[in-house]
Amino acid sequence: MVNIFRIWAIAANGFREVIRDRILYVIGFFAILMALALRILPEISVGADGKIFLDLGLAATSLLGAIVAIFVGTGLINKEIDKRTVLVLIPKPLSRSEFIIGKHLGLSGVLTAMLVIMTSIYLVMLAWAKIPFSPTAILISQAFLLLELAVLTAIAILFGVFTSSILATLLSFGVYFMGHISRDLLKLGEITKNANIETLTKYLYLVLPNLERFNLKNEAVYGILPASGELWANLLYGILYIVLMLTLANLIFARRQF
Repeated sequence: MVNIFRIWAIAANGFREVIRDRILYVIGFFAILMALALRILPEISVGADGKIFLDLGLAATSLLGAIVAIFVGTGLINKEIDKRTVLVLIPKPLSRSEFIIGKHLGLSGVLTAMLVIMTSIYLVMLAWAKIPFSPTAILISQAFLLLELAVLTAIAILFGVFTSSILATLLSFGVYFMGHISRDLLKLGEITKNANIETLTKYLYLVLPNLERFNLKNEAVYGILPASGELWANLLYGILYIVLMLTLANLIFARRQF
C-alpha cells in the first residue's frame, strides 16, 4: 500500500537536492534576459516592443522550464543508481512506486517554485514598464505551463528508468518537440493521401502527448482564454497522461535488478 509519508519524505529530499543543483542560476539568467529585453526592445522595435516583451517572457519561462524538467528528470533515477543510494532505499519499507512518485513530486515542486519566481519577476517588469497585460490570462497560462512541465517530468522519468541519461534526454526532447507539432503531423498524414503515412501519423498522434493543449501563451498575450470546459478537459488530459507515464515507469523500474 502506498504510504503518503514515505512519498513526502522522498519528494522533500528530492526538492532540496535539485534546488541545490544550480536552479537559482536559471532564475538569475531569466531575470537578466528580461532586463536586457526591456532595455533593448524599445530601440529595435518601435511601437511593438510591449507585445514582443510579453511573448518573450512567456516563451523564456516555457523553454527554461522544459530544459530543467528534461535534464533533471532524466537523471533523477540514474543518479540514484550510479551513487548506489537506491540500494539503501529500496530494501527499506519503501516501494518502488513510492520512490517514483516521490521523485516526480519533488521535481514538480522545484518547477513550481522556479515558475512562481520567474512569473513574479516577469509581472513586476511588465508593471514597471507600463506594458498592458491581463494578469488572469498570464497566471492561467503559467498554471497550464506547469502542468506541461509535470507531464514532461513524468516522460523524462520514464525514459530515465530504462536507458542512459544522455539517450533519455534526447528522447525526452524529441517527445517535447513532437508533442508540440502532433496536430500538424496528423494533418500532414491526411494531406499526403498515403495510407501508410496516414496510419503512422495517427498512431504518433495517439501515443505522443498533445502538448499544445497546455500552450496558452498566445491567448495570454492578447488577454483571452479558452472556454472553461476546454480548460477542464485539458487539465484532466494532463493528469491522466502523468498517471500513465508514472505507471509505465513503475512497471519498468520494478523489473530492474540492482
